Amino acid sequence: MAPDPILTAAAMRAAEQAAFDAGVDPYELMERAGAAAAQIIWRAGHRRDALILSGPGNNGGDGFVIGRILRELGVPVRVASLGDSRTESAQRARALWDGPVEPLADAAPAAQLVDALFGTGLTRGLDAAVADRLGELVAHANHSYAIDLPSGVGTDDGQLLSAVPKFDVTIALGAFKPAHLLQPAASLMGKLVRADIGLTMPQDMNVLAPPRLRAPVAAAHKYSRGLVGVVGGIMPGAAALAAAAAAHSGAGMVRRYDASPCEAGPHAIVHQQIEDETVLSDALSDPRLAAVLVGPGLGREDKTRLDAVLACGRPLVLDADALTLLSGNAETHVPAGSILTPHEGEFVRLFSDLPGSKIDRALVGARMTMSVVVYKGADSVIATPDGRVAVARGASTWLSTAGTGDVLAGLAAGRLAVTGDPFRAACEAVWLHGDAARRAGPAFVADDLLAALPAAIGSRL
Repeated sequence: MAPDPILTAAAMRAAEQAAFDAGVDPYELMERAGAAAAQIIWRAGHRRDALILSGPGNNGGDGFVIGRILRELGVPVRVASLGDSRTESAQRARALWDGPVEPLADAAPAAQLVDALFGTGLTRGLDAAVADRLGELVAHANHSYAIDLPSGVGTDDGQLLSAVPKFDVTIALGAFKPAHLLQPAASLMGKLVRADIGLTMPQDMNVLAPPRLRAPVAAAHKYSRGLVGVVGGIMPGAAALAAAAAAHSGAGMVRRYDASPCEAGPHAIVHQQIEDETVLSDALSDPRLAAVLVGPGLGREDKTRLDAVLACGRPLVLDADALTLLSGNAETHVPAGSILTPHEGEFVRLFSDLPGSKIDRALVGARMTMSVVVYKGADSVIATPDGRVAVARGASTWLSTAGTGDVLAGLAAGRLAVTGDPFRAACEAVWLHGDAARRAGPAFVADDLLAALPAAIGSRL
């Protein structure tokens, strides 16, 4: 199954225009959208009474189609509007609705509230009175649905242009939009459902999909499955977490190269204390190394260990202190084809405070370094230099604890050693990391993620 596409407002308009150019009647597309949304609402709410809030544009036209179809299914439906419909398709949809249309300001609450005021392409916030009224009606409803996007959300960056209530369900029409997945808007969407309306869409930006993993073949051995090197520093605990994650990732063997004595850890991991940069460079010249991770626990006082890694010629994952040491120099010092895993602060230190959405910024960082960037957070974005993007659905908020980033970095290194494909490895690591967090439940610590990884990986075999 193809992953769910993500389209910006401009890309969505282009996909619709391509359909029109191919002979699809614009109103037919509105009927498809309204019918698909109505079926989702019907399956969830059945004959509970519904109030449809209709705006002046095509999103409001969708609302009239939804209202008409729900009423045909036996749902008591009322429609409240902000005013006259302004587009030709919306006017046709309104003409086919033969019930009354109430002013939004006077509409009484209903068990089901459907927000079809404004969808994709909104450029300014709602008037305060409209935003307040929408919030009141959502608060009084037992079930609330946003059609395409909650009114008041910026489509391409997920910013809140005015006050936006939290919905139970958001029905994305045709494709997901960046705002469905980017914070702060993503936290207000409730359950995300995509309604297919028959458009042909580009596949360069998608929702992160569950990976398809493979068990080792019968002839596999520890080196054929991938040897991972983890270069630690003055804080061995972080390197230990990363190395353990790499060991659980499917790689065949993990070696730690620490600057200080190693504490106890998984016995399957080979520990070497190497303080001298020349000795470290020799160790990293092993042609069997399929991936090298540096950053977790590295420290920020001495860059010589990082320099040895950057010069080793192996596929790299750069995280944590390695990113901080590269601040302002990533474009010239990061070997092409690496995986970088910055959180917000590290990203800004690496690339400065770039304009645009989180997706835009991740793409710029990927192109600057010719590497895969995993821009971490509750809305992790994975971007490549050639323009491919995957955006993860909302991560567990319990991941905001020490060491979880080290686990992600180790997973990325392990999957890179297994697959040899930086983008695929990064996507697999982010998905498995999120699934392990889900399995770990509330109040977990990073060590608990390690315990959940085998089940997460086993679920994808």
